Amino acid sequence: MKDWKESFEVEKRKLNELGHKTFEQGVPLFKNNALQAQSRKVDELIIQLHKRVGYKRRSS
Repeated sequence: MKDWKESFEVEKRKLNELGHKTFEQGVPLFKNNALQAQSRKVDELIIQLHKRVGYKRRSS
């Protein structure tokens, strides 16, 4: 779990930096492909965590 947390923090930091730079440049976030790719990496790490802790999707 420690390795996951370290990976998550690193990838989240990268995402935040890309977001700030993109915002400062006045570019819409959805138009920055590097930002979108980094966001998917962070999303994947969150999905891994949910799978590890036994997250079960609630049915509506």
